[in-house]
Amino acid sequence: MLWLQHYNIRGGSDRVGAVVANPARRSNLAHAALEILGNEGPRALTHRAVDGKAELPLGTCANYFPNKTELLLAMAQQIFELLAPEPKKLEQLAGLAAEEATAAYVEYVTERLLEHRYLAAALIELRLEAARSDEVRAVLAPVLQQGFEADVAFHRERGLPGGSNEVLLLHHLVNGAVLDAITIPMRPDLEVEEVVSQAAKRLTDTTPMPRTRD
Repeated sequence: MLWLQHYNIRGGSDRVGAVVANPARRSNLAHAALEILGNEGPRALTHRAVDGKAELPLGTCANYFPNKTELLLAMAQQIFELLAPEPKKLEQLAGLAAEEATAAYVEYVTERLLEHRYLAAALIELRLEAARSDEVRAVLAPVLQQGFEADVAFHRERGLPGGSNEVLLLHHLVNGAVLDAITIPMRPDLEVEEVVSQAAKRLTDTTPMPRTRD
């Protein structure tokens, strides 16, 4: 889970020619790869499959991303670009008081992920691949760490209650809720966004406990 920010994740090669000259095609290929990974799983993710999904000539994906590392890096960047928040929604959230804002932000992050379930599934698949492959971990770990650190900075700058530990708990809250929602929901009768919102309020409640009688 990332807060409502847009991150520029750098990496990959800087080769010349048509590859650099056509960033739209590069983005299209990364988007196609995410759709395949999120909807069909890692075994279906091949250069040939990406070319077909993007409706481009065979060999195009291999030309832009000659190895798995470069493709995964592009996919990681593309996920967060595709999940970029709506400016109007950000304006609405910016107007909320700090004690109300945390739950609202978390609810919106969850809403964005569930609106694009294949992206949520793709991110989970990438993390699972990172657990199996040192190469994938080397690509994905810095991306997620960068996002977490930016989340903590945003949390503090916005004046939201708590700090790094609370942001970590909110990450776990959203990640767990989204995983449950897109796989086998424990309570399919409940609105996930509402559950997450209520849980966030409890996690960040700074109201002091009443004194006990002597």
